[in-house]
Amino acid sequence: MLLAKAHYPVTTLGPGTRAGIWTQGCTLHCHGCLSRDTWEADPAKAVPVEAVLGWLESLPGPLDGVTISGGEPFQQPEALAALLRGIRAWRNARRETMPLDILVYSGYVYSRLSRVRGSREILGLCDAVMAGPYVDRLNPRGRHPEGGSLLWRGSANQRAVPLTPLGEERYGASAGIGKTREHAGPRVQVSVDEGPEGRRVYYIGIPRRGDMEHLTSRLERAGVRSGDVSWRP
Repeated sequence: MLLAKAHYPVTTLGPGTRAGIWTQGCTLHCHGCLSRDTWEADPAKAVPVEAVLGWLESLPGPLDGVTISGGEPFQQPEALAALLRGIRAWRNARRETMPLDILVYSGYVYSRLSRVRGSREILGLCDAVMAGPYVDRLNPRGRHPEGGSLLWRGSANQRAVPLTPLGEERYGASAGIGKTREHAGPRVQVSVDEGPEGRRVYYIGIPRRGDMEHLTSRLERAGVRSGDVSWRP
């Protein structure tokens, strides 16, 4: 599969403490996308699905769930299905009291995903899907204008679709999706990686419109220049 990044812990893309997996490659190119660096389907980003599963199994815990985003995960249907089957097999073998859930983000609307045969198989392997394109004008500054919170959604059009009883428990209407939740925590977390290209800072989560420009401005006033960023052309 083409892999952009894997990170643990993730606390801003689903409930609890999670493992995050970002696929590489997306042709949807939503205006205002935070992750333009994941658009190109770069063959150099190919890794075996078994390597990703091995990374998951090596995590120390706690682990409440796995979030898969991108890029567009559904544009790699065979690899995504293989990854999800592996995660489910590993989950079943863990026999934990509190099972981990599997959440997949997609820029496709749910009605499209449910019509395509390969996508339907993938949906059957998830506990929930966060479906719909990112629409910049529907990502308000601050709280949602109706008084609620977008929580784990980037824009108000996106839809949390539970697909299993566990998904319903954690992402259904009773879980408070779209409502204000004081315990939801910060919208964005920061990860700093040292690699062959030098130090890279990753922002993980769902910022509100204008957050990244505000952050860049504050950093520059403090004498820190961000260089190339993934949310601008």
